[in-house]
Amino acid sequence: MKGLILAAGYGTRFLPASKTVPKELFPLIDKPAIAFLIEEFAASGIRDIVLITSRRKKSLEDYFDREIELETLFKSEGAEEKLLKIKPYDINLTVIRQQEMNGTGHAMLQARSVLQDSAFITAYPDDLHFGKIPLSRQLIDVYNETGCTVLSTLHDPPELLRYGVLALADDGFHVTDIVEKPVSLEAAPSREGSIGRFLYTPDIFEYLQEGWDKHSGGEYYHVYALKKLMEKNLVVHKKVEGLRLDTGAPEGYLRAILTYAAMDPDLRKIILEEASYL
Repeated sequence: MKGLILAAGYGTRFLPASKTVPKELFPLIDKPAIAFLIEEFAASGIRDIVLITSRRKKSLEDYFDREIELETLFKSEGAEEKLLKIKPYDINLTVIRQQEMNGTGHAMLQARSVLQDSAFITAYPDDLHFGKIPLSRQLIDVYNETGCTVLSTLHDPPELLRYGVLALADDGFHVTDIVEKPVSLEAAPSREGSIGRFLYTPDIFEYLQEGWDKHSGGEYYHVYALKKLMEKNLVVHKKVEGLRLDTGAPEGYLRAILTYAAMDPDLRKIILEEASYL
């Protein structure tokens, strides 16, 4: 099993900060968002990871490199705890730059030569997961049972209409369609909202390429290929177990910081103290 992180986007909802700092490096207190994904992959047994980025995000690539100056300083100080904090991840990272912002389907195709021989999990850095069983591991377990592409879902989330909502087969497990941002709750085919973690079988690339060859302009998304697999009854879903935090917009990012901070008793105390002034 391999991993794919899509991180080439502009992050315009966080301007002006994202003008120079990739939003994937925005921290929850002291850890950048992308680090949570890497740690989730590693905890799920995934070591081979592809990062799709762009020329504007050199600092994102640098984050995964060694920091020799700090290592030397901390070693001279005997600061073992600080050394552990900057220790490189035990992963095999391939960085691919998307030359043009042509959508997620196009971004995935950039990784075809690296991923086409293996099932892989695609992650969006906006979606962070906390729980006893890593989200990627949950999807892998379903894949091992079914051999199918697996979508992660939230059941009846707040603001369901902001999600891609799944249409389900009679078994309630296989996925027959996905409706992006239904116009009303009545138009929603279920109460299962798709979130930013997908386990794809390698045959997705055949349909990604097929869709790209037909594409006439604008951003190209992965939905065409996904629906082709659905037509063959090769897509299932997994309801997420654990806590999901959405950092894709400033409001969600603020909630994520507060939620993450509240997991630490010392930081939780500060939150409660400051809340009394609001």
